[in-house]
Amino acid sequence: GKTTTLRMIAGLETVSGGQILIDGQDVTHLGPAERNVSMVFQSYALFPHMTVMDNVRYGLKVSGVSVPDATERAHVALENVGLKGYDHRLPSELSGGQQQRVAVARALVLEPSVLLFDEPLSNLDARLRRSMRDEIRSLQQRLGLTVAYVTHDQSEALAVSDQIIVMDAGTIAQAGSPEDLYERPVSEFVAGFMGEAMLFQGEANAQGQVQVGPLTFQARQRVTAGAVTAAIRPEAWTVLSPEGAALKGVLQKKAYLGSTLELTFDTVLGPLFVVTSDLSHDWALGQTLGLSLTGRGVSVVSRF
Repeated sequence: GKTTTLRMIAGLETVSGGQILIDGQDVTHLGPAERNVSMVFQSYALFPHMTVMDNVRYGLKVSGVSVPDATERAHVALENVGLKGYDHRLPSELSGGQQQRVAVARALVLEPSVLLFDEPLSNLDARLRRSMRDEIRSLQQRLGLTVAYVTHDQSEALAVSDQIIVMDAGTIAQAGSPEDLYERPVSEFVAGFMGEAMLFQGEANAQGQVQVGPLTFQARQRVTAGAVTAAIRPEAWTVLSPEGAALKGVLQKKAYLGSTLELTFDTVLGPLFVVTSDLSHDWALGQTLGLSLTGRGVSVVSRF
């Protein structure tokens, strides 16, 4: 439902119910040309035979803006995306990241009320994706843009957003700030979708304390006494000496990732996946270690 929602905002899909308001105006039944929106597609959709300048000012020329005015506005848009001096290059002479910036400049030059992005970074490599997402976020804040941004990449959503909507089968599963969705998911689906989370069955008492196997923690939200589901993220665990630890585990797998370690333990709760930035220990496979919860990354969620 993500891209369908974006296309409905753009006027490219027929709305079956509800309203779409832009700047307080009901645009639900207006055509794409009658809405003040611009869209950046996943494929960039640049004209290969046109120069960068011609691509960026194309929409203005079609709208009847004079060539001198269109050129001036295109220069400003290209400067905003860091492509000053690239006017006469063809798309084939640009890197993937530069093509992406041209697509953004072409959308910006129309001065839209809403800028729409449909998975704009999915064709870029990991390092360039990080760089471009930071640039898009910086551009949005600097120009005060309203942006609707569709992505399947959870880290990308967390990095660029003020508000995130997680959709499941065409319905909104949860909406809120990046911190709300990551730290306080309301359902098993959201907990598993926004990063990794392991789910455990437990019991809550009237004071909001939750018992999961040998572990007890205080719920961070109001809970009803009885059976509950706890979502625990891999980074919520602390690895310590087994002496006196409520939960012990036997280390089964270990992966060194530079700044973190990924560990898999066999415990009474079942297999436990742990991510730690503590690289000061040389834990051995088969070693018994203690595990405790840090408090962050632990939530009580609904089943749906």
